[in-house]
Amino acid sequence: MDTEAQHTERDRSSTTEERSRSARVSGPEPRPGNDALPRTEPEGGPRTEPEERRAAAGGWTWRRTGFVGGACVVFLLLLSHFVTQPFLIPSGSMEPTLHVGDRILVDKLAYRFGDRPRRGDVVVFDGTGSFLQEPAGQNPVTGLLHGAAAALGLAEPAETDFVKRVVGVGGDRVVCCGKDGWLTVNGVPVEERYVLLGDAPSKVPFDIVVPQGALWVMGDHRSQSSDSRDHLGQPGGGMVPVEQVVGRADWIAWPFGRWSEVAPTGAFDAVPAPAAGGHG
Repeated sequence: MDTEAQHTERDRSSTTEERSRSARVSGPEPRPGNDALPRTEPEGGPRTEPEERRAAAGGWTWRRTGFVGGACVVFLLLLSHFVTQPFLIPSGSMEPTLHVGDRILVDKLAYRFGDRPRRGDVVVFDGTGSFLQEPAGQNPVTGLLHGAAAALGLAEPAETDFVKRVVGVGGDRVVCCGKDGWLTVNGVPVEERYVLLGDAPSKVPFDIVVPQGALWVMGDHRSQSSDSRDHLGQPGGGMVPVEQVVGRADWIAWPFGRWSEVAPTGAFDAVPAPAAGGHG
């Protein structure tokens, strides 16, 4: 056998065995094109790049949520101030039409473009100077927060705000009660089907003529309503100036089961316009 060939065989075998040992000790080398797993720092160390991206995204989400929420509140306040305002009904003076806890939507544009309140309209008005001679004093900060909550229908309206039904407009002569026990407007008896069943049209007799630019208003729950009748002997005689009207109540928006229109009434359809001088 060739001695040189034997030496060559042994050299090759030896080289192969050394490579095999080296591979077992050091492990396989990463193949080109394979991404190595990211090295993470020990607990308490700096964040990895993906964690930083997630944290930054979370922070932006909170900021964006706060911004969107604030913008929505501002939009609702502007809408409430100029277009439609929700009002929380705090008492039973307008039952059965409106119940305690109802949220009504008041159309603040109803009388902005030349239209005037009509007999039978349910209106919200500022009673300062008619139902209240002086506004109640309160802390400015508390008043601002309460006003914002009331504008969103989350709190009771201001003490100066009232909701009643228009019974007489400028020039009308309103009398209670006629021979049949009904209230009359300009000499015509009015069948007030919206008045709470069992209530009299009024237990307080009156005979008044509504001045131009003013309204005579009453609650539908006559025995539980403090309205124009209660201010007959005061300055203004219980008349509400038209410019003090905030808007017309058009919808009951809440509770959901009471969602409905504040239905108009035909009770005054037969009432004629007031005669010259305001006497019917």
